[in-house]
Amino acid sequence: MVFKSSNLCIDEARLLDRIQSLGQMGRDPEQKLTRLAASAADKSGRDALVAWMKEAGLEVVVDRIGNIFGIWKGANDTQLAPVLIGSHIDTVINAGVYDGCYGVLSGLEVIQTLQVSGFIPARSIVVGAFTNEEGVRYALDMMGSLVYAGGLPLEDALASLGTDGTILAEELVRIGYEGTEEPGFMLPHAYVELHIEQGPVLESVGVPIGAVENLQGISWQRVTIKGVANHAGTTPMSMRRDAGHAAACVITFLRDRATRSQTPTVATVGCLSMSLIFLHAPRLLLICVILMSRDCRLKKRR
Repeated sequence: MVFKSSNLCIDEARLLDRIQSLGQMGRDPEQKLTRLAASAADKSGRDALVAWMKEAGLEVVVDRIGNIFGIWKGANDTQLAPVLIGSHIDTVINAGVYDGCYGVLSGLEVIQTLQVSGFIPARSIVVGAFTNEEGVRYALDMMGSLVYAGGLPLEDALASLGTDGTILAEELVRIGYEGTEEPGFMLPHAYVELHIEQGPVLESVGVPIGAVENLQGISWQRVTIKGVANHAGTTPMSMRRDAGHAAACVITFLRDRATRSQTPTVATVGCLSMSLIFLHAPRLLLICVILMSRDCRLKKRR
């Protein structure tokens, strides 16, 4: 069937209802949403997504890293590579309901809208949900897509040790999403991902939607600053080796350096941990430095 209509409308109520339903899976007693990869909450979300895929008549396939694919087969499925639409459904701690989930569920909504219109695609259209994209429970982030694209060996990813001492491979088995297909089994013709804006730029200028022009390289660095814990009242300023002051200098330097840069580079310190002997001056301080830039040199160092 030749696609001629440009006036198709999705079922807005269905899409929003699914987003809100998925957004209730992983709520704690304080109603904060946390659905970490391969957790019990993630299993609930995955089960719901698979049910919705099957409801739409899609063939559901899970690969060995736990990526989920709902396949709407095209008329020339064996000859033409598919279009892949997707994102992820795992979340950060205390998350919003749209990040990642919007990209997966909107892809499913597109397929169902096209089905109702009578459209028959020449090539398959696939909606995908990648595993551990947030990287909160297991490092690295964007793990499922990285393994799928061949950027990280499967066995290395499966052996990832979680922040709670669990192993990803064992947790995927526990929740029933270890899968059998090899990652990368389906090479897409094109990939499309709808995502909320994670920053304030579009909203601040009143633009409802934009297209990604570039990607940021990311650098995480753990910096340990060693000082000397001395008495705050009796140690002269000229003789102090205050790790807290050194950390403050690093933090302000990073902000000033990024602000003065002629590029869209951003920098922050995401964590700070002090080791105190007594409440005077810290002897040891750990900070986590996060740099993000479109500079190709930083992308290569990731």
